[in-house]
Amino acid sequence: MTGRILLTGGAGYIGSHTYAALSEAGYEVEILDNFSNARLDVPDRLEMITGRPVTVHRCDVLDPEGLARVFASNRFDGVVHFAAKKAVGESQKIPLDYIETNCTGLVNLMKAMRAAGCFRLVFSSSATVYAPTLDWPIPEEAALGYASTYALTKLMGEQIIRATAEGDPRWRFGILRYFNPAGAHPSALIGEDPSDIPNNLMPYIAKVATGELPYLNVFGDDYPTPDGTGVRDYIHVVDLARGHVLSLDALMRGDESHIVNLGTGQGYSVMDMLKAYERACGKPLPHRVAPRREGDLACYYGDPAKAKTLLGFQAERGLEDMCQTSWAWVSRASNSRQG
Repeated sequence: MTGRILLTGGAGYIGSHTYAALSEAGYEVEILDNFSNARLDVPDRLEMITGRPVTVHRCDVLDPEGLARVFASNRFDGVVHFAAKKAVGESQKIPLDYIETNCTGLVNLMKAMRAAGCFRLVFSSSATVYAPTLDWPIPEEAALGYASTYALTKLMGEQIIRATAEGDPRWRFGILRYFNPAGAHPSALIGEDPSDIPNNLMPYIAKVATGELPYLNVFGDDYPTPDGTGVRDYIHVVDLARGHVLSLDALMRGDESHIVNLGTGQGYSVMDMLKAYERACGKPLPHRVAPRREGDLACYYGDPAKAKTLLGFQAERGLEDMCQTSWAWVSRASNSRQG
């Protein structure tokens, strides 16, 4: 597929992998990022991966004039939107900041798109928009809700997009819901790079493996699961990036808008992840069992069947590959934080 695509948040973890996937698929891609949560050397690394110069617009989605200049610089055929704040815990402490960036930023972007005559949008949503449930895997038709300001902003983002498309039939959108991306690019040139204590399991385990953290806390080992630890949905970031490409492909073909889960269709437990990472790094990793956290469910993973039907998406990489590529990334001396 061909076309010129604007990738907001394209220097971030999922965004950078999606840049590589879009480029490989034949798209011309330009990055828009304010680098508030991204390494300054990511564009150089993407150039090494793709073998082509990387165009970057250093701009914030809260800057309407800056967005207008970006859209005036080229005619874009579509936008893949990642630029957002994403830490669940932080969102509870600074809710207005999250609402401003994630919701006002989306409105600013869509206004700039409309002014430029660009009406194809792939939106990085989240499975946190689902209400807590004991039924899994979770289909797209499940009840929606939110348990954090971050989840609220993703749900509001979906509603903003759907309401806009209902009022203006020129819009076509792909809303992609997923849980926990994991792993890294096979080149080990890009990967997840949290600058502080990670929110997600795999980067936390990775920091234990590198010695940056002393041990892993396992919150509860008495759940009704095969090994007693919580089961969650993980997807390799390379598979996730490919899902965004397939969503964009569908919009470029003129297909109808869609809302789909991206995942493997199975859950992995905390101990599954820990043991797989031990195999990847070749050493035992210390952990200790702590009390359950309030609100945690035994299992939580999505049903990706609709993505296969509508987009032809199916995850190809499992837990072993997630851990091996993560370890290859974090263990490279050259991957120390820069910029």
